[in-house]
Amino acid sequence: MPGRHINDHQMRLYMRLRLTEPVTAAAAKAAISVASAYRIESDARLPSQKGEPRGRRRPDPLIDVFDAEVVPMLTAAPAVRAVAVFEELTRRYPELPRGVRRTLERRIRAWRAKHGPQKDVIFRQVHELGRMGLSDFTEMGDLGVHVAGMPLDHRLYHFRLACSGFEHAHVILGGESYVALAEGLQNALWALGGAPREHRSDSLSAAFRNLSRDERLDLTARYEGLCAHYGMEPTRNNRGVAHENGAIEGPHGHLKSAIGDALLLRGTRHFEDLASYRGFIDEILARKNLRNARRIDAERAHLQPLPVSRTTDYEEVLAFVTSSSGFTLRKVFYTVPSRLIGHRLRARLYDDRVQLLIGGTPLLTLRRGRPGPDGKHGHVVDYHHVIHALRKKPMALMNLVYRDQLFPREAYRHTFEWLLERHGERIACKTVVELLSLAHDRGCEAELAAALSESLEAGDAPNLKALAARFAPDPQRLPQVYVQLAPLSAYEALLGEASGEAA
Repeated sequence: MPGRHINDHQMRLYMRLRLTEPVTAAAAKAAISVASAYRIESDARLPSQKGEPRGRRRPDPLIDVFDAEVVPMLTAAPAVRAVAVFEELTRRYPELPRGVRRTLERRIRAWRAKHGPQKDVIFRQVHELGRMGLSDFTEMGDLGVHVAGMPLDHRLYHFRLACSGFEHAHVILGGESYVALAEGLQNALWALGGAPREHRSDSLSAAFRNLSRDERLDLTARYEGLCAHYGMEPTRNNRGVAHENGAIEGPHGHLKSAIGDALLLRGTRHFEDLASYRGFIDEILARKNLRNARRIDAERAHLQPLPVSRTTDYEEVLAFVTSSSGFTLRKVFYTVPSRLIGHRLRARLYDDRVQLLIGGTPLLTLRRGRPGPDGKHGHVVDYHHVIHALRKKPMALMNLVYRDQLFPREAYRHTFEWLLERHGERIACKTVVELLSLAHDRGCEAELAAALSESLEAGDAPNLKALAARFAPDPQRLPQVYVQLAPLSAYEALLGEASGEAA
């Protein structure tokens, strides 16, 4: 067209049409003149190739420093950032204009492309059906989840099939450990309905940290036994090479993003209890697996069948119950009913609970505690276990080691502090012990806590008599009901009379 320069696209179109069309037709279809077409016939260079290369329009500000200063820096420290090189140059040469930073970054990038070191190469893999499952842990504390009003510092155990993308996640309250891995992995395999032939994990360095050599070997043997139970070959990626677990490292981010979005849509990050939060995570994973249902069903047919039962996913240790009506395990003190004082119990440690057995008989299950971040001992205390003894020695509450953990709700602790400030140690200890006894005897822990909060807001001390009447009846004062059983002869007499009437 007149008044417009011919571009590369028009010329390529003309040359393609020229293979089957005459000059005039090809020129018309390419929107160029016949004269331009004949010039193209005599010179097949593209328009972009005919222009003279544009030279530098201003002096090179780095001509005196790049080869002399920058290249030696890049050679000595190949990983140094371009911004660090720029800051060093401006320190050495204050007159260097600040606007050359982008020029320096482009020059360094071009130099590294030509002279830089070789980089690691990612080799994409073809995943075979039913072959590989991967496990890893991911931090979740940055999501700001709260359970029962307290922030939940937790991790997720994450399992994924490399081929079909089946995913399973389990909330972990402690750190990375064999127990957490065993419980999460077995939950995933039984939810899937089969086991892959190979199980890939990282080096589990966090699980082995601070352990002796014998303990590390024991954990390694237990992990290999776990895989052998399900017929899986255990493999690990090289330490510090996360991309070797790329089939699960990438999905970590996608899963956390999906959970974050679901929390935003939910409108709150607070959950009533741990079970509701775990159900929330399971629902998100169920929706993700539903999108891959066909591929998961196809891979499920290639999985190994599961064994008859699960294998152990806990650690078992012995615990001796002392005269404090409790035992210490992994720097955590647990209370138990005082009738167990002097007994040696078998304790099975799961990630979130401790199951106690005497011989082979299960006794009770306790919440698993963790030591403090400063290394101090933790406490898992149930006031129901010690309240009967505390009634006899109420002043023991004052300096009790686990006093703060003894209060089941914040209202009880606030009441104790309020009474201590206004009425002294004796009245505070006796009153709060009586309140805990009332909560234990009447089964009114939550309702009593609400009543105590109302009293504190009004600035009044709790009235024990009024509270006892409010949460009546007293189990000790319930009337005794005696049932007198009729003798069997009375039933025989009735049967005789009935048979006589029938006759």
